[in-house]
Amino acid sequence: MAGFRIVPDPEAFTGPMSYKRKRPRQENAGHLKFIRALPCVCCGARPVDAAHIRMASPIYGKRDTGIGQKADDRWTLPLCRTHHDEQHKGSEAAFWASKGIDPFVLALTLWGCGSTGDDEAAEVAIARARK
Repeated sequence: MAGFRIVPDPEAFTGPMSYKRKRPRQENAGHLKFIRALPCVCCGARPVDAAHIRMASPIYGKRDTGIGQKADDRWTLPLCRTHHDEQHKGSEAAFWASKGIDPFVLALTLWGCGSTGDDEAAEVAIARARK
């Protein structure tokens, strides 16, 4: 018999720190502008869309995005219209696997490059991801 008992906090699922409560989306117009100035991560074409990664990755702290929702702007990658459309057809995980790209690592790398305005480093990261 245990010497203690765990009593759940009733506010844990309804209060301000609730796991079920939606967080406001973190938007960053400057980062989206930075992303749109880069080449497509799949083929190098321009112009591109700032494509939001919808799938989740607990390893990188990326939550799943529900229907009708967009991910935070840090989870964006530059994709030409053709590849952006392809990203949203079928399994997003299969799309990225077919390209041999880890979208989470690349998005976080570009987030860091965007915060410093280092477009040269961003283009090098994209070129390396494409190989």
